[in-house]
Amino acid sequence: MVKYIPLFGFLISGLLYNLQVIGQKNGPLYTAPLGIEAYTFRNSFSKNPNATLDTIQAMGFTEMEGSPGRIPPSEFKRMCDLRGIRIPAMGVGYDQLVRTPDSVAELAKRMGATYVMCAWVPHGAVFNLDNARKAVEDFNQAGKVLKNKGLVFCYHAHGYEFQPYGNGTLLDYIIENTNPDYVSFEMDIFWIHFGGGNPVALLKQYGNRWKLMHLKDLRKGAVRNPTGLTSPENDVPLGTGELDIPAILKEANQIGILHFFIEDESNQPNIQVPESIIYLKSLTLP
Repeated sequence: MVKYIPLFGFLISGLLYNLQVIGQKNGPLYTAPLGIEAYTFRNSFSKNPNATLDTIQAMGFTEMEGSPGRIPPSEFKRMCDLRGIRIPAMGVGYDQLVRTPDSVAELAKRMGATYVMCAWVPHGAVFNLDNARKAVEDFNQAGKVLKNKGLVFCYHAHGYEFQPYGNGTLLDYIIENTNPDYVSFEMDIFWIHFGGGNPVALLKQYGNRWKLMHLKDLRKGAVRNPTGLTSPENDVPLGTGELDIPAILKEANQIGILHFFIEDESNQPNIQVPESIIYLKSLTLP
């Protein structure tokens, strides 16, 4: 049975937030459309897509990064359109991206997406230079196909790329060796931090190579490592974990990121996502 969010409580919390910020001199720090990564509601999407989209709409989301799953893409887009939810970005698996980039482009067009994101490069126990070299080659080739179709390819770094290489890491190698005309990046601030990176520093270093962002927070004190894997219970509501969300948003605004997607990989998104929304809307410019 699909679990619905207690909307009354969420609306009351939002009202209290509005009352608190009335009269504040500084404007909001977060001004982009409210976006959600569809993976957040993976469990309910598989059971009842319509009810899940109703919940997403009720929470106030107007953008989503996702894929249609078993639903025909045109039908999924229609379902989202009916609820005022745009799909500026969609995810795709590495093998599909590499083997059939033309079909990926067709799918993105049918979804109304501009950005195509890949979040995982196949590798063994440890991501190594050979994996990075192969990813660079594949991303450049697939990214060129997508660019020629009017789309933007983004690699979603997942934290395992922070193996040392030269004076930096394998993530530096990937960014510096991919063609900026064909390959851009999505920053998942949770996985960047978890793998040992500094989100603010990397935003400053690579500027507009970053086009999209996943907003999520890591439980305080969680053991970090460059595996790209951790318990879903280490995913906590924005503002309650280790990440400096205001500093990250400030830099993301500086470089011009336009699409942000809250992603909550925990097993209680109906509780945590509303808390993240309220926190995000509470942030004001310094």
